Amino acid sequence: MSLSSSDIDLITSLQFAQKQLYKFLGPILISFGTISCILSLLIFTKKNLRKNPCAIYMIVFHSSSCAYICTSLVSVTLSSGYNINPTSYNLIYCRFIIYMTMVCDILSPCCLILASIDRILVTSSNARTRQRSSLHLAYICSISVVVFWILLHTHAFVYVNIVEFAPNYDICYFIPGIYFTIIAYYSLIVKAILVPLLMLVFGLWTFKNIRTMHHVRVVPIIQTIKTSAVRNTHTLPLRDRQFIRILSIDTTIYIVCSIPLTITVMYQQATQYETKSIAQSQIETFVTFFNTIIGFIPYCISCYTNLLGSKTFRHEFKDLFMRR
Repeated sequence: MSLSSSDIDLITSLQFAQKQLYKFLGPILISFGTISCILSLLIFTKKNLRKNPCAIYMIVFHSSSCAYICTSLVSVTLSSGYNINPTSYNLIYCRFIIYMTMVCDILSPCCLILASIDRILVTSSNARTRQRSSLHLAYICSISVVVFWILLHTHAFVYVNIVEFAPNYDICYFIPGIYFTIIAYYSLIVKAILVPLLMLVFGLWTFKNIRTMHHVRVVPIIQTIKTSAVRNTHTLPLRDRQFIRILSIDTTIYIVCSIPLTITVMYQQATQYETKSIAQSQIETFVTFFNTIIGFIPYCISCYTNLLGSKTFRHEFKDLFMRR
């Protein structure tokens, strides 16, 4: 298929833009993201915070995010921005990167989902339901979800290979066929649709509980002669309110940043059997890579957004560096 000069210019420009994007933005995200995860871990592992079940989920979230940045983001930055791609000739490294990408990419948002469920329990108007939010349950759920995703994705060490995408152009990818189809629909249904939807539903559920909590009033057992005072059935502690704020910030950023890649994945699945020009394919590749780097943002900025949005987080951050 012959290309016009305008198509060649477009393809060249997109390839250049893609390389520059990862060459400059990639290292920035890696640096800021690694620092963000380390600082967040130092704060959430403090003795006074890790007594809260939500902190346990946040510790796993930031640990997974740090691993995700140091493996997947570093790898894609080196290959797309600097033409350094060991995954194209080292099969062990190839499979390890794909495996870590798949595990961390789903483990981190799952921790946010578990934390959201914990906030639903904490804000419930039912006392027995609130008691289910415990450190014991947080440890069990955290360990279970880590082990589950680690074991579930071990297939990557078998069905991922170095595939010849074009003459003299090898890439680390899933073996074509039914396995690739299963992975594609898994990414679409679970990662792109189900995870953000659950975050949204559980987040709204938590705020519904909070709203109900503010409106429910009961008459106390001991009443005065002149007036009957009223009080809330359950008062949410300040630290729990701050954890809800932190979680709301993290989940909102995750949902917003995942929407572009979700739309891209859905479009690719809907048009996978259509014949596309080279220029159109290059445009889709650029959009995919652009939305992919946007998808890394929630893992890299959590500490900074929490500093802006949470008074408790700011206090603990200052205490971390001003401790006498």
